[in-house]
Amino acid sequence: MRRFILHRLGILIPTLIFVSMMIFALQQLLPGDPALALAGEERDPQVIQFLRQRYHLDQPLPVRYAYWIGGVLHGDLGESIRIQRPVADLVLEKLPVTGELTVLAMIIALAIGIPAGIVAAVKRGTAWDVAANAVALWGLSTPNFWLGILMILLFSVQLGWLPASGYVSPFESLWGNLSTLIMPAFVLGNAIAAVIMRHTRSAMLQVMRSDYVRTARAKGLSERVVILKHGLRNALGPVITLGALEFGQLLSGAVLTEQVFTIPGFGKLVVDAVFNRDYAVVQGVVLCTASFYILLNLAADLLYAAINPRLRA
Repeated sequence: MRRFILHRLGILIPTLIFVSMMIFALQQLLPGDPALALAGEERDPQVIQFLRQRYHLDQPLPVRYAYWIGGVLHGDLGESIRIQRPVADLVLEKLPVTGELTVLAMIIALAIGIPAGIVAAVKRGTAWDVAANAVALWGLSTPNFWLGILMILLFSVQLGWLPASGYVSPFESLWGNLSTLIMPAFVLGNAIAAVIMRHTRSAMLQVMRSDYVRTARAKGLSERVVILKHGLRNALGPVITLGALEFGQLLSGAVLTEQVFTIPGFGKLVVDAVFNRDYAVVQGVVLCTASFYILLNLAADLLYAAINPRLRA
């Protein structure tokens, strides 16, 4: 197990280096010139030249990458060209917002998807199975922005129960924080719950036909113990992988949902940075997102070993 962890940690370094090179190279494909955008309408040649020198825009691509990656290794993700603030400060400011929304959305998704998948597998071919699959199909087919607008119309405009948009810090008001996040979290969790339900159902159907499940039933164990201890525990492998990937995707910023509910998270930060050609912000946020994905995949592998003793060898 220790060798496996060290091996995966050894892979992280070259993977992150390759990802950083791809991020920096693809970033250059964005149209427009940041120096021209910052120079204003007059576009004084001396101002443009000063901006190019300050942000190393007059240097070749490998030299600019060396400047950037050197700063990253020292904890400096660069400075926002538009608002003149360190990118690291912007990431630390937006990460708790998106992180809280992500955790709440995943709790909703797991609370709906796993029980629904278990019921659909155990009650295969019954009305319960048909209902669970119908709800899953609805969740997969419903666009997040459309569901978000409908929820705003119902719970904010018609009923007046929840605020339509905005964000309140939990340190200011715990109820205000929950009231602003419950709708966007449900919108995001609804779609993920549908996917988790389908994967849980498929994995449970395969596991429940296994020999060790039949042996457990032959030993006289209750159906609840057979399903939860012998069935679900061995069926969680693909669900963990899916959960880690979905968590990483949410953490990278649910762009449309954050735009609809005006949540000041990663998604809104990236959209604003792309529109304003703020290269440093885009590079910093995407690099953080890629790092989260890699670390979450490592965490998923470790969870495999935790729930399945056969993998520890």
